Amino acid sequence: MPVVTTVARATDLLSIAQTYAAEPDEWPFAPRFDPARRWYGRLAVAGDHEVWLLTWLPGQGTDLHDHGGSAGAFTVVSGELVEQTVRGGELSAAAYGPGDGHRFGAHFVHRMVNAGDKPAVTVHVYGPALTAMTRYHLHDGRLSVESITKAGADW
Repeated sequence: MPVVTTVARATDLLSIAQTYAAEPDEWPFAPRFDPARRWYGRLAVAGDHEVWLLTWLPGQGTDLHDHGGSAGAFTVVSGELVEQTVRGGELSAAAYGPGDGHRFGAHFVHRMVNAGDKPAVTVHVYGPALTAMTRYHLHDGRLSVESITKAGADW
């Protein structure tokens, strides 16, 4: 008799982000823009992931960071973002416009910035839900930890 094995299918975080991005009328709140800092709000939470809506005015961005062991994905709803990652000790950039997205694994380090002249809206999904974020500094081609923030205490 053949042995049947069941392989659990991992949650496709990018597909979830794309689904939410395509249905803004279903969001429980509208995006907001804050000239002082990026705005964000949690759209949904499930047992194995959470969904966030983020807005970015021109010039707003993040530090180099990871997501504390959570994998993730994002999709651009409107505007354009540049994602910078560290490769060979230097920053490498990729631009994302409406409909574009990217999935990444746990401990992936990146920086996001709205380098354009129009506001941007993005949907981000993390699995499991975020518990911490580590911020990094790149100096002489090496990353060093700058700070660690915790969910519930720092955001």
